[in-house]
Amino acid sequence: MTATSVTPAPVASWRDWRSWPRSVVSLWRRSMRFRTIAVTLLLTSLAIFITCVAMALVIQNDLFESRKDDALAKAQRAVAQAQTTLDNSNVDDDRAALQALWRSVQTDLARAAASDIITASPIETVNGGFIPPEFRAGGLSVDMLSEGLRNRVADKGDRQQFWQSIAVPATEGSSPPGIVVGQQLLVPGKAVYELYIAYDLSDSDETLLFVQRTLWLAGIALVAIVAAISWLVLRAVSLPIVEASETSARLAAGDLGVRLPVRGEDELAVLARSFNAMADSIEAQIKELGELSLVQQRFVSDVSHELRTPLTTIRLAADMINDQKGDFEPTTARTAELLHTQVQRFDTLLADLLEISRYDAGSVQLEVEATGLAQVAEEIVDQMRPLAEQHGVELRLVAPGGYSPVDMDPRRVRRVLRNLVGNAIEHGEGRPIVVTVDSNQHAVAAGVRDFGLGMRPEDAQRVFDRFWRADPSRKRTIGGTGLGLSIALGDARLHGGTLEVWSELGVGTNFVLTVPRHPGELSGPSPVPLEPQETLSEIGALTQPIPTADAEGGDR
Repeated sequence: MTATSVTPAPVASWRDWRSWPRSVVSLWRRSMRFRTIAVTLLLTSLAIFITCVAMALVIQNDLFESRKDDALAKAQRAVAQAQTTLDNSNVDDDRAALQALWRSVQTDLARAAASDIITASPIETVNGGFIPPEFRAGGLSVDMLSEGLRNRVADKGDRQQFWQSIAVPATEGSSPPGIVVGQQLLVPGKAVYELYIAYDLSDSDETLLFVQRTLWLAGIALVAIVAAISWLVLRAVSLPIVEASETSARLAAGDLGVRLPVRGEDELAVLARSFNAMADSIEAQIKELGELSLVQQRFVSDVSHELRTPLTTIRLAADMINDQKGDFEPTTARTAELLHTQVQRFDTLLADLLEISRYDAGSVQLEVEATGLAQVAEEIVDQMRPLAEQHGVELRLVAPGGYSPVDMDPRRVRRVLRNLVGNAIEHGEGRPIVVTVDSNQHAVAAGVRDFGLGMRPEDAQRVFDRFWRADPSRKRTIGGTGLGLSIALGDARLHGGTLEVWSELGVGTNFVLTVPRHPGELSGPSPVPLEPQETLSEIGALTQPIPTADAEGGDR
């Protein structure tokens, strides 16, 4: 069993960005509202992101398909109209008429196709006569097209359309996205041309960007709306939970009159009524137990006081009989001795019961005077040495500190040390017992170490309980009432100090009494460590206290 101390965790400042991860983790553990909102926002943002991406891709694909179909339809209509014009013309070998017809076809193509980015070049001549020349409009050239598109246009006949995406040439030097449609155009009796009409899709790109921007803004707004709604809903739901938590904490702290407000008829109202009913029951039971405790304390106190007078008479008679036991027969003398011993034990038990009743009633007061703990320990060792010699136990005192006076109640401190040393003698299995006294700037402390059988951890936790014994079958060899350690713990706490125990089976037990130098709570470690460092083989190095600078001029 070891003593532990808990230090509060430092509060992280949000101004220090390095503390943000630790602060978020702490907030995640402590706040159900934060966890719920964070998970809701994360899942909502993920769902909205996936939806926006899917919608953007669908819109992009549909918008492109719509513009592509529109471009193919316009190009088909323009080429059909131009082919009709060429088929119905009759210019023969009139070069001027053929050139005029060719220029007219170019104009009709641009008007019917709704695009001024056109190029045409011959791919096959019918005879060796004059053919209309290649033409270009809008900066489009067949050199800008892929070989695959040109081969398909040249090989597949005059009724099929082919297309590909390109970067449309622009006057500003930019290359907006576009689509080019290719198809054959036949000049009867002259040549077959590959005709390409390009369409600028930058307006569709702008439309797509507008739609995507709108989707993202709508998604962000939707996330903000969901966050606000989640916060409002969680606030409405969590406030009763927070109230229940705070009320439970106040009830646990002893405020038995606190209750939860009941609002409405929903599940939270049912919870509040159930909680209030439970609090009423607990309050009634605690009041009943308190009244029973007062009755018990009064009973113990009254009985102890009433027994004091007859016990005094019985003790005096037992002392007189014990003083004359030498004149009795051996059996009668032994009976007188046992009577004297048990009357003394009964007197001690009665005194302990009176002391316990005072602690229960809260009427115990300290009689403080400046006293050196080392001197008190030395007195107790001298008093208990005859008893130790009777049990074959060697008492050793080691006091490197604790000589300077400290405000304490010397009667109660003597009682604590006497009880600890007596227990060590009874349970030390005849091995040496070491009493250690030391001090620091905050406190003075005394430790009593034996090398007996020791205790299990669960037994060490109950060692200060009233009338508790680790081995009920074991007889007490030096008396005792079963209340000594409980009273000792009360004496230590009355000084604002501590009484702690360390024990291990087969190794021994160590009790440490720590008293603060100044009234108030202890601060810092005890001058005497709870878990001892020395072993039984090292005890030979320990000696009785000798006069040092501490004894002459104060503690270290």
